[in-house]
Amino acid sequence: MYKIIVTGCAGFIGSHLTEALLSKGHIVTGIDNFDPFYDPQIKKSNISGFISHPSFTFFENDLTNEETTNNIFSKGADIVVHLAGKAGVRPSIQDPQSYIENNITSTRVVLSAMEKYQIKKLAFASSSSVYGNNPKTPWHEKLNVDNPISPYAFSKKACELLNHTWHHLYGTDIINMRFFTVYGPRQRPDLAIHKFTRMMLEGTPLTLFGDGSTSRDYTFISDTVAGICGAVDCLMANNKVFETVNLGNNHPVSLKNLVTKISEATATEPTIKRLPMQPGDVDVTFADISKAQKLLGYHPRVKLEDGLKAFVEWFKLVNRE
Repeated sequence: MYKIIVTGCAGFIGSHLTEALLSKGHIVTGIDNFDPFYDPQIKKSNISGFISHPSFTFFENDLTNEETTNNIFSKGADIVVHLAGKAGVRPSIQDPQSYIENNITSTRVVLSAMEKYQIKKLAFASSSSVYGNNPKTPWHEKLNVDNPISPYAFSKKACELLNHTWHHLYGTDIINMRFFTVYGPRQRPDLAIHKFTRMMLEGTPLTLFGDGSTSRDYTFISDTVAGICGAVDCLMANNKVFETVNLGNNHPVSLKNLVTKISEATATEPTIKRLPMQPGDVDVTFADISKAQKLLGYHPRVKLEDGLKAFVEWFKLVNRE
């Protein structure tokens, strides 16, 4: 049993992870600031199932506030899973400063609080976006990631560098986890699968950017959570750790094929409107997961068709209420 701080606990990934950790018997301190990037009521709903759990303590807190963050971390923990941050490639182009503050500054505050209160283990949520438009697929962790193409990607790369600095200076054990397009129940409403499902069921025409050939390595939420739990176990079992791992599905799916699969899952026939590719978008994401398999025992199990079916069932359920 570990005492674990989960930042961003009310988000899509954070709420699923918190549930999993509590089910394993861990003691969890959750932090979230209910950022209005999307409706805060959605996040409050995400945590409603465990907010009263006897092993869970919640703090509404902005991590850029050093004083309040230090107060929370002063209570101690065995490990931090730092998922909090501002998401979204396209919005980061419009408001880059908020990504510097909410991703880079908040991560520095977390690292400083960890050092101050001698919390020596960190699992950090990075992103496949750091790979940019690298044509050498599948992407493995030794590829150069010095060419981000959005402020969001830059902010995640900067956080990985911050983490390495703290590992070097203070011996903090860290695993950077590069997530690849996570989907499933509670997925953010701005992301493609959620948006396309809603539009198809409403009979609204879909807006697709590009010719449909772009592809993503879609990873179901339970597989991502299993990978995070593997990172937690790895960190707790080992010292002098600094690693970066891909948590993807190793199976890219084209946008055109994704639309077809969602159409099948929703039993609808979509109308499609095409627009040019957007700045900051990459052509393909494709994870080499061999390192995560070896280091974390990571083996994604959910096929796209099954994951989409689970998502559509959840979507219909919550929108019936």
